[in-house]
Amino acid sequence: MDLAEDVVQDSLIEAIKHWTYKGIPDNPSGWLFRVAKNKALNIINREKYKRQYSSDVAHLLQSEWTAGPAVNHLFSEKEILDDQLRMMFTCCHPSISPDSQVALILKTLCGFSIPEIAKAFLTNDENINKRLVRARQKIRESKIPFEIPPGKSSKSRLQTVLETIYLLFNEGYSASTGTDLIRYEVCEEAIRLAEIIAAHELIEEKSTIYALLALMQLNSSRFNARQDTEGNILTLEQQNRSLWDFALMKEGFINLDKSLPTNQISIYHILATISSYHCSAPGYGSTDWKSILTLYDRLVEIDNSPVALLNRAVALSKVEGAKIAIEELQKLQNIPSLKTYHLLYAVMAEFYIGMDQFGQAADQLQKAIELAPLDAERIFLQKKLANCNEKIFKGNVPFSNSHLSLGH
Repeated sequence: MDLAEDVVQDSLIEAIKHWTYKGIPDNPSGWLFRVAKNKALNIINREKYKRQYSSDVAHLLQSEWTAGPAVNHLFSEKEILDDQLRMMFTCCHPSISPDSQVALILKTLCGFSIPEIAKAFLTNDENINKRLVRARQKIRESKIPFEIPPGKSSKSRLQTVLETIYLLFNEGYSASTGTDLIRYEVCEEAIRLAEIIAAHELIEEKSTIYALLALMQLNSSRFNARQDTEGNILTLEQQNRSLWDFALMKEGFINLDKSLPTNQISIYHILATISSYHCSAPGYGSTDWKSILTLYDRLVEIDNSPVALLNRAVALSKVEGAKIAIEELQKLQNIPSLKTYHLLYAVMAEFYIGMDQFGQAADQLQKAIELAPLDAERIFLQKKLANCNEKIFKGNVPFSNSHLSLGH
């Protein structure tokens, strides 16, 4: 991998030097590919007696007569897609830690820089470098094959690959740090990687892949409406639905149809179906919350995670009312991972606002503001707190509120 990155970097440096004086060529990508192939051939010829190659064209690289055609084959569009799929499975080998898996995918498959990866994971460049070094060392020491694993191991590894892609998408959907609420490029890369898997003939069972793809596309289709022109967060209720990307939404619905019928329902099937209810509702008031609550009930049967329970509480409030939803949230308050999760307190505050209990709401909002990782979220919550304080000052006069939804 280091050798491949060196070839790419050398080619880009040469492009900067060459294009500065002679102008950008008519086919920039073709120029870069040609230079990269030549550099790869030079390295192969120079090191053919020092290095052993593990690919299925290794024997061809030993001869100068066959190395050229072999490298041309490796640079073909189909072979590059095959390599990206192999790299996904390599990066997601079970012997590599989950955080290193994602870092490795972002670096090798998505082209992210070290600072960009560090920003995504709320850490520093040194930690990301260490993760990458450990992951590459594990690949070398364990002699992890650069391949799509055969048989049953392929199915189990595929689940890890999909989990990693979904983790990648979630980081883009609701960034963990920085000034941007949404990191569009991260979400686009997650969708692109899932599309590669879905389109590949070597992957037989694709129901779960289509479900994940549908989930990401349906959620991404609402991105343009999640913030106003000044960057302020807009809840699902406040969003201008005409700004939704209906072409992308249609692709999501098509992939959701492709994911069914199936004998095995994954969390991606359920979450994609929940998202489809939000997308298909003509307006916020006509959202089918009863069906959404039923789906969350099904979800917590197979994924009893704190976030799933928190989202279920939001749906429960729409069906059974805020009082019952508060009782459900109070059961979650001692879960360690939720104690520092700002949305737990933000949602609790919304329930209290719905009951005109502005003092309790203000206390919860203050906690949420302290824990919120993004400026946009803090500003959003501070406006809510200001409204609550105004109502408290005026003597708890009821006011019209707009409910916070985790699906903003």
